Parts: sequence; C-alpha cells; structure tokens
Amino acid sequence: MFKKILVAYDGSDHAIRALDVAIDLASKYNAKLDVVEVVDTAALLGMGVAPIPGEVIQQVYNKAKTDVENAKSKAQQRGVKEVDAVVLEGDPATAILEYAAKNGSDLIVTGSRGLSTFKRIILGSVSTKIVEDAKVPVLVVK
Repeated sequence: MFKKILVAYDGSDHAIRALDVAIDLASKYNAKLDVVEVVDTAALLGMGVAPIPGEVIQQVYNKAKTDVENAKSKAQQRGVKEVDAVVLEGDPATAILEYAAKNGSDLIVTGSRGLSTFKRIILGSVSTKIVEDAKVPVLVVK
C-alpha cells in the first residue's frame, strides 16, 4: 500500500511517537522512510531582536542533523531497510509538502505538535497546514 513514507521530525515527544508509527508502517509495508527535519530560517532570522549569531544558527542545523541521523539509526535497528535522513530549511509545512511531492511520498506522518523556533504550544500549526494542503494521506500522531 505505502511505498514511500515521509515522517516530519524535530525530536519533540510528538515527533518521537510519529517516528515510531512511521517505522512500524515502513517495516510492515517494506517502504522507504524519509526522516525530514526543517530548520525554520525565516523565524530564526526574523525574531525581531538583535541579530542571531551565526554559531547559534549553526547549532540549530547541527541539532537537526543529529535528530534525523538518530532517527535513521532507530529505524534501521528496527528493520527498515531504506531510510534517508534529510535536513531542509524554510517554512516547515511548505518544505515538507514540497519534499513529499518532489520525492513521491505516498504518506506523510507527523506529530500533532512539535518544537518550533518559539516552542509553540498551540495545536500544531505545521501539522494543520500539512493536513490542509497535502495531496497524499496524512497521519497525525498524538
């Protein structure tokens, strides 16, 4: 049924649960799994305060790379044969949707909430936009 599954990941509790579900589905369907984390550069650079030092921005990228590599290892340890770990930049929902379309994802798995630059506590604006605009099925994990 599913050949290419994209999981939106950021290391948050909801993202970890989404990753577990995506790994389970990828294992059952022998599907490729793309673990994608998006660095929201516009939010980082437009916070309205003093300019953010380059080393802080680099730390955000390093965290994202570590997140997706750890998630990839977890998926491989649980039997997923084909896994890619990807860090993108831009608006998170837009970047995820564009990546899914470009790479032929046939399912997007996302947590209902995640960490953002501001550690939002409103019901996941990223997951809401993904559900509204996706051209493929979306599974939102609580």
